[in-house]
Amino acid sequence: MANSEEQLPQDENTAAVNTAETENADNAADTTAAGQAVDAELTKLKGEVAEQKDKYIRLYSEFENFRRRTGKEKLELIQSANEQLLVALLPVADDFERAEKSFANKTDKDLEGFFLIHNKFKKVLDQHQVKVMDVGQGAEFNADLHEAITQIPAPSEELKGKVVDVVEKGYLLNDKVIRFAKVVVGS
Repeated sequence: MANSEEQLPQDENTAAVNTAETENADNAADTTAAGQAVDAELTKLKGEVAEQKDKYIRLYSEFENFRRRTGKEKLELIQSANEQLLVALLPVADDFERAEKSFANKTDKDLEGFFLIHNKFKKVLDQHQVKVMDVGQGAEFNADLHEAITQIPAPSEELKGKVVDVVEKGYLLNDKVIRFAKVVVGS
């Protein structure tokens, strides 16, 4: 019996150890399940953060594009704000030039005021970046700059498809055509 009494404590120890191992296994299983839940939640939160970051970047890009576009539109508006007024004044410039041609032979002191006004008018147009197109006889016809009002037989073979005469000058505002040059083209 002594042996069986000795075995009894060992069986109790073994049972206690087995119980402890079972509890540790249960705790480990619980810890593993909790860890997996935390990992799943962490993965979910990382996905949400990435999604929010993507939305933020897209919104920021949209805003930057809007800001650039409105800035460009504002600059264009400022540059061409007076375009209609300047276009309306171009016939006055033409009249000044025609009058100047008719007064070219006269040197009267009364015409001095006229020439002063004409020069001042030219300076105002220059200040607003209005430039006369450089179209001369023999220049290549360009539909982007010229308006052909008529075609005549070319006086020489060299003038075919080229400007023979300029009827009305063309003008540019900030390198944008505000009035096409009216020309006669050789055919």
